Amino acid sequence: MGTSNITCTTEFILVGLSNDHKTQILLFGIILIAYSLTLVGNLGVITLIHADSHLHTPMYFFLTHLSSLEICYVTSTVPQMLAHLLMGYGGLSLIRCALQTYAALALGSAEALLLGVMAYDRYLAICRPLTYVTAMRRWRQVQLALASWVGGFYVAAVCVSISFTHRFCGPCCINHFICEIPMVMKLACDDTQTTKAVNFLFAGMVLLVPFSVILVSYGLILFSVLRMQSDNGLRKALSTCGSHLLVVTLFYGTATLNYIIPESGRSPDIDKQIAVLYVVVTPLLNPIIYTLRNKDVHHAMAKVLRGSGFATKH
Repeated sequence: MGTSNITCTTEFILVGLSNDHKTQILLFGIILIAYSLTLVGNLGVITLIHADSHLHTPMYFFLTHLSSLEICYVTSTVPQMLAHLLMGYGGLSLIRCALQTYAALALGSAEALLLGVMAYDRYLAICRPLTYVTAMRRWRQVQLALASWVGGFYVAAVCVSISFTHRFCGPCCINHFICEIPMVMKLACDDTQTTKAVNFLFAGMVLLVPFSVILVSYGLILFSVLRMQSDNGLRKALSTCGSHLLVVTLFYGTATLNYIIPESGRSPDIDKQIAVLYVVVTPLLNPIIYTLRNKDVHHAMAKVLRGSGFATKH
């Protein structure tokens, strides 16, 4: 019997980032450091926002949810990557592959929706300042954040449930380092046309609808900012929105390449490199981007350090 006729009923083999042992150990060290910094950075952002009452605003409320999503997302993918790099073997049961696909897709979809919500929040704050407090009251913030989480988990439930009903044929190797629907679907040995169409539709909704909201919101913000008479207000608006736009570009750019744009003619190694950006790099950069030029966060950090006595000791 040829290997192409073997049915994958129990296990997939993830090829991983490299087959060379020395490269695997090097990647293990780099990714472990990135994972640790991602956890520390995002937990630090959440702690600062909760500790300083001046940061109890809608923007920082949504930022705590973004940081929480990043922590959950990297924890659903990176520890398994590290284990496979250390062991040099990427075996993963069909159930574990489905669970990881679901967790990563749910959290990634929720983040896409939340970024759209954050852009809408910035639009209201800058373009509708007189009605902002009323429009973005506490219950509305909770509703928008909850809708992002629920929407992400619903989309993942539909896409994963229909994708893993197919039969998968050997060789049962996935040329990737995590389980993702586009890679898993390549191993399906029955008709996948309808499933791919549904997955594409949901991917388009999750990525393109929030991205359209972001484009419209920032277009209106740009128009409003250009009419501002205050240089200080102009700088603050551009600084706040600039960090969000950088995060949006990193997230949507890489996710769109793997989930929306057809991959015909693209090397599988390119897909893995793109995935490294949104699995490892973007979650690491997000807390840095949002805090690097944020004076509110700097003041909150200085206050926490003074309260702990660290600043006086040093």
